[in-house]
Amino acid sequence: LFAGDPLPRPYVVKPVNEGSSVGVVIVGNDDPPLDAAAAGPWRDCARLLVEEYIPGRELSAAVLDDEALGVIELAPTRGFYDYEAKYTDGVTRHAMPAPIDRDTYQAALKTALAAHRAVGCRGVSRADFRYDDTGGTPGRLVLLEINTQPGMTPLSLVPEIAAHRGLGFDQLVARLLADAAIGK
Repeated sequence: LFAGDPLPRPYVVKPVNEGSSVGVVIVGNDDPPLDAAAAGPWRDCARLLVEEYIPGRELSAAVLDDEALGVIELAPTRGFYDYEAKYTDGVTRHAMPAPIDRDTYQAALKTALAAHRAVGCRGVSRADFRYDDTGGTPGRLVLLEINTQPGMTPLSLVPEIAAHRGLGFDQLVARLLADAAIGK
């Protein structure tokens, strides 16, 4: 990685032992070459994931039990949807339901549910997407990852999506606890 670009720019570098976008860097076309001395966020990481940067919009879809609940759009007021944007109130605008075309919305729900089933999830999961509509609509919907232990903080996405569907936080937690029984 420090000897040259592993992919055409722009690309994303992620430490594999972190979450919540900690240590994620987007290497843009005009950025200087990465250098081992500047590897602060990756100092204690033995492995890094490098992937194509997908331009466009940030979307997430929640699945509860065997039902896709909804899709939300996340629009950071600056930079990208990094740790600060996720956990600092007012840094990211949330649009629920995501203001995207119906076919893309349905595709995100279907993909989130398929990913939930494919990895054998029980309870809740959240699928994160990029939606590249920079060339017009319809755009390209790309599943980035599935989170099998999504956050449950006041700024977390699953409780917000569930609330939009009429499922309050207490009800959501009660359903998760009921499903968490050993032997299910």
